[in-house]
Amino acid sequence: MTVFGNSAIFFDMTVAKGYLSQMAGDPDGLMFRFLNYLPFTEVFSYVVIAIIVIFFVTSADSGIFVMNSIATKNAKVSPKWQTIGWGALLAVLALMLLNAGGLAALQSMTLITALPFSIIMLLFLVSLSKALIIDKEYYDKEFSRTTVPWSGDHWKQRLHQMLSFNDEKNTENFISTTVQNAFAELVAEFEINGISAKLNTNQLSEKIEIEIRYDVINNFIYGVKKESKILSEDLLEEHNWPAEKTKEIYYPKAYFGDSREGYDVRLFTKNELISDVLKHYERFINIISEDRNAMFVSSESNHRFK
Repeated sequence: MTVFGNSAIFFDMTVAKGYLSQMAGDPDGLMFRFLNYLPFTEVFSYVVIAIIVIFFVTSADSGIFVMNSIATKNAKVSPKWQTIGWGALLAVLALMLLNAGGLAALQSMTLITALPFSIIMLLFLVSLSKALIIDKEYYDKEFSRTTVPWSGDHWKQRLHQMLSFNDEKNTENFISTTVQNAFAELVAEFEINGISAKLNTNQLSEKIEIEIRYDVINNFIYGVKKESKILSEDLLEEHNWPAEKTKEIYYPKAYFGDSREGYDVRLFTKNELISDVLKHYERFINIISEDRNAMFVSSESNHRFK
């Protein structure tokens, strides 16, 4: 647009002798009259039309996307007919306004709706500020001191694990044995206490998770999956370190239903894993018991996390 604007000023002052500035009240005619002063006028005319079409289509698509997100409460997947319906409604409304008074009516409607919408935007700012405060407190929620996983038992075994790295097979074996046994024992105990829990497993032993489903609040999920990382060159070349080292190592990583960052659990025993799950479940209960966290514990989030 800067190139076209500067070119229009140049042509108006040197070639058109002020004729283009006289057409300032007719921007559509001015655009195509200006193109007559350029080489390949017909080609540029089609390019301009294509740009205008792309502008209106992308603007309409953005509007449809926003309305559809609001209507579906920000769900990841929405019905196709609903998206088409919003597009048809937007097109019909625009045609009605154009037929009623042309572009002026459309501009007037835009100005009329802008004032009340500006009040809504101010309310959005207030809501956003509150949500950001609650969001920070949600992810900074502390754990109970009584649920620290490691008691110091089996410290020799833990030291050996710290100084050795797991390959892919060992990681899968850890998930299919230690993790699965811990989760299975937890599921059974939850059932005894009247809580319905489910064990979701992967046939390739790449991940396993314990899930407690709810109808009103979001589900509680604690899982362990196989992850890999690349060791640094400095560590590979270090002499004061166990000799058996590979470039890529695998480890079991914990993950959670609310998308918080997980961590390596390869040093955990079965009981420590159970303790860690209960630690997060206690945190989950503390959060859902507070009324101000309703936006984070709504059942709608069960669909967003999938």
